[in-house]
Amino acid sequence: MNIRENIENIEEKILSPFAVLSKNSKGRKKEDEVCNLRTAFQVDRGRIIHCKSFRRLKHKTQVFISPEKDHYRTRLTHTLEVSQIARNISRALLLNEDLTESIALGHDLGHTPFGHSGESALNEIVPGGFSHFKQSIRVAEKLEKDGKGLNLTYEVLDGILNHTKGTWPETLEGQVVRFADRIAYINHDIDDAIRGHILTLSQLPQDALKILGIESKFRIDAIMWSIIENSTNGKIKMSDDVTYAFNKLHEFMYENVYNVESQAKVETVKIPDFIKLLYEYLLKHPNSWPVDIKLIAEKESKERAVCDYIAGMTDQFAVELFKNIFIPKSWSL
Repeated sequence: MNIRENIENIEEKILSPFAVLSKNSKGRKKEDEVCNLRTAFQVDRGRIIHCKSFRRLKHKTQVFISPEKDHYRTRLTHTLEVSQIARNISRALLLNEDLTESIALGHDLGHTPFGHSGESALNEIVPGGFSHFKQSIRVAEKLEKDGKGLNLTYEVLDGILNHTKGTWPETLEGQVVRFADRIAYINHDIDDAIRGHILTLSQLPQDALKILGIESKFRIDAIMWSIIENSTNGKIKMSDDVTYAFNKLHEFMYENVYNVESQAKVETVKIPDFIKLLYEYLLKHPNSWPVDIKLIAEKESKERAVCDYIAGMTDQFAVELFKNIFIPKSWSL
């Protein structure tokens, strides 16, 4: 018996009957060599962590564009916080922690530069629209590894695709990540908004804080405990009072941070025109595309290729490219 088989046997003995056993994965679209050391979901985790799209998340906006200080969240730190919360819940519920972690680490691989402002801008101009969760699947299946894709398992792809809207993931592990994503971003965005002097603690809904706690760590713990204690018979859920408090915070953040202009978000209004100008220029100048983007245009369309190019950019790369294209350089004798 090799190490992978030993791990699979341990999973069968200790995990919940509602968990997905690694050996019962529905597999990959392309036949792949089976690893003797790692389970299928552990292989997926490694492929995601080592891919270029994952590394670029460290330079992509979470909510606040180009903050000058070091302690604001990026898309990468958000991803790690989602992973931590999701793993804690899955471990307590005896679900497959490796599957949970792989979904969490991959859920934002296709996110644009400049956060949801960049996503909305692309959605307005790209034929057929754009959403980061569908782009994350495209990254995993078609764009990574020079067009070969990561060849992830069915369960991980399902969790990534359904982590935010519409249909719920088929697995409980994927559903845990969907909860964890919201838990993470609401609480860390409150933290960042207070750090950026957009909010004060006293402005938050006090009835919600009485239920969940004042500090971020207490709120997150309260929500996790509620999920752990109330998830039964193959259903992931929170108690009614915690659901009420969490939704109250969610609504508050949309009304007071996400959908309003503030000093920290004043640059956001520039993003639609920024993305549109970049998109239109790149469509007209295919000679400026990298080789891999040219290949996508040949196989699919130039619109699809340019969309992939922009979606994959970090904030800094997009800004520097824009400067090189549209800002005249000084000339000296």
